[in-house]
Amino acid sequence: MIVNAAEPLESSAPGWINSLMDTLGAPGAGIAIALENLFPPLPSEVILPLAGFAASTGQMNLIAALIWTTVGSVVGAWALYGVGAALGRDRTIAIASKLPLLKISDIEKTEAWFAKHGPKAVFFGRMIPIFRSLISVPAGVERMSVPLFLVLTTIGSAIWNTIFVMAGYLLGENWESVTGYVSTYSKVVLVFAVLAVIGFFVVRMMKSGSGSRRA
Repeated sequence: MIVNAAEPLESSAPGWINSLMDTLGAPGAGIAIALENLFPPLPSEVILPLAGFAASTGQMNLIAALIWTTVGSVVGAWALYGVGAALGRDRTIAIASKLPLLKISDIEKTEAWFAKHGPKAVFFGRMIPIFRSLISVPAGVERMSVPLFLVLTTIGSAIWNTIFVMAGYLLGENWESVTGYVSTYSKVVLVFAVLAVIGFFVVRMMKSGSGSRRA
């Protein structure tokens, strides 16, 4: 299939993504990525390579695609930072105190960890599926410096976006092969995250049980 700038973009991506890029070009890709940050189930592994493919056909400018997708990433991340800032430490602790097997000390340990490693978490988190969106919330809760947050988010997002936009650009009509690799990466991350959560609660339950027996 040969696509030129006058033809609508055809792909297996959700129709609304195709429509945004067909209608708005690079800004449409940016809007799609902003929404992907706010709603993680949306497929960034489809949006970014597809934008690269569109650039390879002349439907949008490559540099514009890189700029707009990065802008979209930053806007979406900043919105989630705002959610975390609005939630605040007191509300976070109040919610945590109502969750089974979760203690206030867990939140305090997390705060201490984020105070020490927050910049690295925000930067590298932008390159980890699932967490690339969620990492903005604790940054907001902890009121990380906004300029620092924006700089780290912009650089991390630019790296992530460039890799996948360029992959779609270079692969051309075979751009969809990228999605398989990213999907596998995302599943591995998800499995490790689920196992970590399960491990945390199992250890907490065992400690709670042993404490009851000693009593």
